[in-house]
Amino acid sequence: MLIGLNNITFEFGARVIVQDATWHILPGDRVGLIGYNGTGKSTLLKLLVGEYQPSSGSVEKSRDTTIGYLHQDLLSFDTNDSILEVAMGAFEQVKQLEKEIEALGKKMEHPSFTGEGDEEALLHEYSDKLHELEILGGYNIHHKTEEVLQGLGFPNADLQRPYKEFSGGWRMRVLLAKMILQQPDVLLLDEPTNHLDLPSIEWLEKYLLHYKGSVVIVSHDKYFLNRMVNKIVEVYQQELHIYNGNYDYYATEKELRIEMQQRAYENQQDYIRQNERLVERFRAKASKAAMAQSIMKKLDKLERVEQVEIERPNLRISFKVDKQPGKIIATLKNATKKFGANTIVENAEAEINRGDKIALIGANGKGKSTLLRMIAGTEPFEGERVWGHNVDESFYAQHQLEALNINNTILDEMKECGSGKNELELRSLMGCFLFSGDDTDKKIKILSGGEKARVALAKVITGKGNFLMLDEPTNHLDMHSVELLAEALNKYEGTSILVSHDRYFISKTANTIWEIVDREIKVFKGGYEEWVDWKERKEKSEKAAAQQQVKEEKEKPIVVAKPQLAIVTQQNKEQKKELEKLQKQFNKLEEQINQLNKNKAEIELELSKPANYADQNKFRQIETDHKNIQQKIAVAEEQYEKLFEQIMNLEKQVVA
Repeated sequence: MLIGLNNITFEFGARVIVQDATWHILPGDRVGLIGYNGTGKSTLLKLLVGEYQPSSGSVEKSRDTTIGYLHQDLLSFDTNDSILEVAMGAFEQVKQLEKEIEALGKKMEHPSFTGEGDEEALLHEYSDKLHELEILGGYNIHHKTEEVLQGLGFPNADLQRPYKEFSGGWRMRVLLAKMILQQPDVLLLDEPTNHLDLPSIEWLEKYLLHYKGSVVIVSHDKYFLNRMVNKIVEVYQQELHIYNGNYDYYATEKELRIEMQQRAYENQQDYIRQNERLVERFRAKASKAAMAQSIMKKLDKLERVEQVEIERPNLRISFKVDKQPGKIIATLKNATKKFGANTIVENAEAEINRGDKIALIGANGKGKSTLLRMIAGTEPFEGERVWGHNVDESFYAQHQLEALNINNTILDEMKECGSGKNELELRSLMGCFLFSGDDTDKKIKILSGGEKARVALAKVITGKGNFLMLDEPTNHLDMHSVELLAEALNKYEGTSILVSHDRYFISKTANTIWEIVDREIKVFKGGYEEWVDWKERKEKSEKAAAQQQVKEEKEKPIVVAKPQLAIVTQQNKEQKKELEKLQKQFNKLEEQINQLNKNKAEIELELSKPANYADQNKFRQIETDHKNIQQKIAVAEEQYEKLFEQIMNLEKQVVA
């Protein structure tokens, strides 16, 4: 066990988060921690790391267990250091070791140092620390850090930019990179995919699947959980329910468990009713009074099965459209959009037809949201956007928050969206967007950014527009609300285009995929999973074709035309002479490398002698000689490889 919650109870004031809950995180666990918003998922993570203490029970952790915890509060961190330096902060042990090695080196450079007696221990310590640095991979930390940052979407050109120049989402990626590089025994990740685009999520999946430590993930992305986890822990009705499988396994097992519990409850209720009738019948008879008393005692001792209570609302969001548009909703003609030297699209063409449910996908920085704004008419560009007949559009983006009337209550704001729903229907609808009971009477001005975003989204999708444009609509919704929204969009009679990094949501809503590739809009007619299959087949086909071409080139026979025999023979003679010349150079270079390696061994022998540390000048000279010989060997080996390739290529050309 790495970390364990043992029979813990935790409350916020009068509100109980968990009661008498037990959960042990074991080596190799990849856990999805799920539950409706407000049930206490993030609170549980804080209990695991010791930020909160339980009211009763205990949190146990192995003494040597290291924990990495990624959460929103980390965004308060700020610095002028480059993102590369921030991420390399993961290697504190290596950096400390380098300082210690440098300090020992300075001591050994002192004129009085002889390397004998007590000073011999210093020499051994220096050697041990160099060995430890090598074991920790200290010579490779720069490369490792660049690799992880690039995997999370940072181009090389950005690695030296100051951390403070980046937005919150990109900062969180830097901190995620640092945490990954630290390689703790347990990684606790609170909504990591909220800050990643699709390529970065795919990279993170591949990385975490091979991660040696244990991982606990809070996420509303079912697609991510299905691929990532081998265990689900659900916070439900103040208890922790553990399922040994991925999200789909959990969903099936939970439904079965609820069904069995309900059946057990109903059977027990039948049993109780039957026995209560017997008690009533026997109580009036003196001869049966003892039997009635016995039955009552048996019922009192009976462990009652709880009736199943479903927390989630059984509400459904529904869309209505006031008028039907023409066949073509919108057309982009010769669309070009540039930000300085960065070209998003150039002379791009695209058409949106009635009934299209488009998912606009791709890496961050490719211009998905920009393209959506171009279609909506809020982003200027070169070219033309033409609306079709009878189009009534609705656009949801983060800037829609600014259009909310801060003095309105949530309910008042919803009344202005033109849905035609009555107050009871609007209150019920807002439950789907996580506003229950009296929440709908809150003023817009006191809401958080996420809450305002949910109000703005609710307004857009409950209007009567026939064309919806949605930019990251699932960002502030829990898993169940994402399901409700996906279901509603599937039933929506109008047309939609959306930007999202939630692959489950895309797979449930899209019948067309748009991707910006080489400044063009590439259109795939089909759902997300079909697009993924098509892309994988395409990549395999291209790879196989490239391998076949290489194979054919290697096996391609050399054809000599008879009329040109004399020319070819002369050419062969020249090639053979060149080959002999290169072979001599190759043999000579091989001898030089052997000699250089012998010289290197002699210098390293001198470095190992304690007496040489006594003479500071001599010690520095030996160190310089060692660096020089290493550089000479590196240059010679590079020449050796190039010469070898030349010889191999020439041998193929020579006609026997």
